[in-house]
Amino acid sequence: MTIQELTLSNNQKKKLQKSIQDDTILFQDDNGDLVVNVAAYLEFLQGIKQAPIEDIVGDDTLDYEAQYFVIS
Repeated sequence: MTIQELTLSNNQKKKLQKSIQDDTILFQDDNGDLVVNVAAYLEFLQGIKQAPIEDIVGDDTLDYEAQYFVIS
């Protein structure tokens, strides 16, 4: 399992949670970190015009080869 860790502010995390409300894509773990299933997220992106994570962290930051993004 490959994981990419990202750090966001609380406001950015809340914005992301509002943008993606599907638990199969984004969920909160016991530590309060947000976990994104990359495969499900990429599928989600096909149906929308905006990319919520990329809008916050930038396109060049993400490694789409990872299985999960963990956002703390």
